[in-house]
Amino acid sequence: QVQLVESGGGLVQAGASLRLSCAASGRTFSLYAMGWFRQAPGKAREFVAAISRSGSSTDYADSVKGRFTISRDNAKNTVYLQMNSLKLDDTALYYCAADRGTYLTMRVMKSIDYWGQGTQVTVSS
Repeated sequence: QVQLVESGGGLVQAGASLRLSCAASGRTFSLYAMGWFRQAPGKAREFVAAISRSGSSTDYADSVKGRFTISRDNAKNTVYLQMNSLKLDDTALYYCAADRGTYLTMRVMKSIDYWGQGTQVTVSS
């Protein structure tokens, strides 16, 4: 069992930056590909970014490419999402997820093993 706890959300103005963190319990963090997803009110949950077990490879949704950066620290059992140049459309509940499979398939959300509870990000004008 892996428990994921997100933090770092908040209310910011457009153009600002935020860094989300996701702390994982257990000793098997490095066995999981990790990802970030988001869900805006009235919309389906969508893929944001994923990172391989070692942290050497990443994948991003087109909407965040060049603005967001996913990273991980396996020694700290933590995955991060650095969000720069935030836009109004980035407002959503952001979820952390863990997958025993490859990071490349996380974007289709068919094999996610664990989800966090989410942290709210609100971008104002």
